[in-house]
Amino acid sequence: MQERRKRKPVLFWIVFIPAALIWFALFELGKNTLWGWALLLGLLAAWALLRLRVLPGSGFLPRFGLFAGALGLAAALFVLSGPPERAIPAVAGKDLQMTGIRRVAQGQLTGVCTPDGAVEVYAGIPYAQPPVGELRWREPQPPAAWEGVRVCDTFAPMSMQPRNHPVVNSLMDIFGYHRYKFSLTDNWIEPMSEDSLYLNVWRPAGEAEKLPVLFFIHGGSLTTGQSSYEAYNGEALARRGIIVVNCAYRLGVFGYYADPALAAESPHGTTGNYGLLDQIQALKWVRENIAAFGGDPERITIAGESAGASSVNALCVSPLAEGLFTRAIAESSGITAKVPYHTFRSLEKALETGKALRTELGAADLAELRALPAEKLLKNSQANDSMTVDGYAITEQPYLTYEKGENHETALLQGFNVHEADFFCMGRKVEEANYVEALRPLYGDGAEAAAAAFPAAPQAPYYRYLIDPGGSAKGSYNVCVSAAWFSYSHYNWARLLQRQGRPVYTYYFTKDNNGLGSNHAGELPYFYGNLDKQPKNYDAGDAALSETMMSYYVNFIKNGDPNGPGLPPWPEAAEAPDRVLELGEQIRVVPNPHLALYPLIDAYQEELATGR
Repeated sequence: MQERRKRKPVLFWIVFIPAALIWFALFELGKNTLWGWALLLGLLAAWALLRLRVLPGSGFLPRFGLFAGALGLAAALFVLSGPPERAIPAVAGKDLQMTGIRRVAQGQLTGVCTPDGAVEVYAGIPYAQPPVGELRWREPQPPAAWEGVRVCDTFAPMSMQPRNHPVVNSLMDIFGYHRYKFSLTDNWIEPMSEDSLYLNVWRPAGEAEKLPVLFFIHGGSLTTGQSSYEAYNGEALARRGIIVVNCAYRLGVFGYYADPALAAESPHGTTGNYGLLDQIQALKWVRENIAAFGGDPERITIAGESAGASSVNALCVSPLAEGLFTRAIAESSGITAKVPYHTFRSLEKALETGKALRTELGAADLAELRALPAEKLLKNSQANDSMTVDGYAITEQPYLTYEKGENHETALLQGFNVHEADFFCMGRKVEEANYVEALRPLYGDGAEAAAAAFPAAPQAPYYRYLIDPGGSAKGSYNVCVSAAWFSYSHYNWARLLQRQGRPVYTYYFTKDNNGLGSNHAGELPYFYGNLDKQPKNYDAGDAALSETMMSYYVNFIKNGDPNGPGLPPWPEAAEAPDRVLELGEQIRVVPNPHLALYPLIDAYQEELATGR
């Protein structure tokens, strides 16, 4: 009997210690509040005390009841002590100096300086009225004036979008982005609201006039994303004499829902492009007000990555954006194909999706839809993730506008990464036996030729992920998807601009690192100078490459040409139409890696466009 009593505490600790560690991990990954941590510790202590002092010789049922009760209370505590929303400061640190007062059309505002005083940041400036209530699914309205001095030292809430549980985001940071930090001071999440139409400005400190301006549009498949993301923070470029502006815009069902009733009530007959109209409104605000920050309204370059690059492409053909910018930068996407593979759809398809959404939500009319809480609108199965030809913001298929020479950009810097499609294809297993059929939706009758151009091969070891089923042809499949979904749009965009005699500079990002590597979005912290936000993921070679890429970027924003003293030459597409500038371990001009696939995509695009 004595030996049995000695064994029982041992068995208890075998259960207790792993259980406590699991709960500690969940509370850490879930960003739970400090009071939640305190109550968890108290709960675990109470469990141990009751088990060892009150029920040391009890039977199975009391012990199991205690275990189940502790488990249930811990689960309830986990839910109840989840992280609250907290506005993200524009500049991290304490006792920061405020900027001087600046006056824009709506009133006076002030921002905050970086700790060294070199950059001023103005965050959360409204560029439109909140699109809520009766303004939901309407064209953005000019912002209202305000009294007094508006303090712009925190980022505004991100737009409404699906949001993962903090545990999921933490696991992604650990295994995907490799940027997780163990901390008890980050127990909060970024706010989210339908009232999100705000922009941010980074400028070099001191008096200045006629500074070049970069207007950046974030990506996220037109359904996610936020202007506060550290990878494209504008501080580093501002230190090089550039004013950087970015903004939030309506996403998903709020930004791209289409409905005939909405078109009927619109003074311009538009529906389905509210997020794009937000971007245009933000650009108008910048052109009208950027001089108050020392910027030159005649030297605005628009830029975007992923869906942001598709948006840049749309701005280049939108009649509403004419005269609002001069040059364009597009990273990893575009809509120049005759039938774009993503972020663009026909108005007919947009209206079909809108009808299905109304049916799913059980809304009889617009009044009922507008009365629904924003959170409920998010919970639907319809994909409102694409722009459309609405006859107002976009008047025709974008490639037609280019063929007419009516696009707006005077020069283009663009490019793509090696592993663009890997994350998007992660859920699919591709073996040699099903390789050709897997390519059929992207290449049509050219699928066999595409498979022959890139014979079946698995993924590179560095880019294999535990949750990816892989397959003997997965690596080649990813290459072919990358070509169709991403690099083809840039190849085609360059061809269209070459015919107009406008300069184009195309890059090919290949740099491996401990972060995203050369996956989709991997180039962002290099171009924007934000490697220091995750220093463990990058080394001296990465820093040197970032310096060069930033120099290219700044030169282009200032002059329309990325070349400059001390930089490896970057030829225009007209000089080397089948070559790109590799940005990797080496910086050199190389053949476009997907040249063999583009004729196959051309042929399939022609079939799609003509309906043959």
